[in-house]
Amino acid sequence: MKRQLISSGSRFEEQIGYSRAVAQGAFVFVSGTTGFNYETMTIEDDVAAQAEQCLRNIEQALREADSSLADVVRVTYVLPDGDDFEACWPVLKKYFGSVRPAAMMISAKLIDPRMKIEIEVTAMKQTLGTT
Repeated sequence: MKRQLISSGSRFEEQIGYSRAVAQGAFVFVSGTTGFNYETMTIEDDVAAQAEQCLRNIEQALREADSSLADVVRVTYVLPDGDDFEACWPVLKKYFGSVRPAAMMISAKLIDPRMKIEIEVTAMKQTLGTT
């Protein structure tokens, strides 16, 4: 089974030793992804705006793996302040409302205090997997 490593270009991937995503067989595993805009290396202050950017970053990684957000089967949300989660719901519904993956939200400190949400997903390519 061929293994494809996908990079966002973030310096952390090289420094820590991980990939933005790993595609193997029908599965795509996307690492925890924050709301940094990798083109400008900036991050919005608003948690909902960060959630939107997280999902754009994840979408890009999935696209490189010949997958999409429609293939997501599991998602984990990590927020330093659990009270911020509800503000993200409209964004999450926009991207996952019809997909409805299995989901979990964890409240935990993130590495940078500017980060208000981190999202990790697992996708199963419909073309390779079973439906």
